[in-house]
Amino acid sequence: MPDDAELLEKWRAGDRKAGETLFDRHFDAVARFFRNKVDHGIDDLIQRTFLACVESRDRFRGDSSFRTYIFAVAHNVLGKHYRSKRRHGDKIDFGITSVHDIAPSPSMIVAKHREQRLLLQALRRIPLDLQVVLELYYWERLPANQVAQVVGVPEGTARTRIRRAKQLLEQEMAKIAASPEDLSSTLVNLEEWAADLREHMLDDK
Repeated sequence: MPDDAELLEKWRAGDRKAGETLFDRHFDAVARFFRNKVDHGIDDLIQRTFLACVESRDRFRGDSSFRTYIFAVAHNVLGKHYRSKRRHGDKIDFGITSVHDIAPSPSMIVAKHREQRLLLQALRRIPLDLQVVLELYYWERLPANQVAQVVGVPEGTARTRIRRAKQLLEQEMAKIAASPEDLSSTLVNLEEWAADLREHMLDDK
């Protein structure tokens, strides 16, 4: 199978099938990106992301992987989505504001275990900027340098955000856990619960 770089070059040269293959390859990852951050209109945001990639394909210089690039586009689309909902020109600071602050409804993802539900709820209660880096880190297995490219900050800043996000996540889980046992089980096996949840995030789509 051709890699992303080969498909991108063919797509730029007019091979529509190569573009479709490239998007099919990354569709689930983009869907996961929006899944725990937006409750309604996810399909529209996915379409906007891929449309933006189409419109900017010739400006993509290849300094990063296409996967990193498409997450960066999705991140930008997410920001525009939430800013468009603010009235009277009110600004929104994603370093402070969480998904729960904007839309305090529970996650639409069907979690099969208490630990997974706790993790999802806590992620939506930390600032959106931190939720993004933590989900990229846990669910997409992006290293800190690629997380930095996605959110447009220096690598050192990305590492700081990941550490801070983990701290706030633990604090939020402690606030909302139904029992000390649920909290302990989630924290001890956090990466395992996150990995298992990743595999089932799109099951009900």
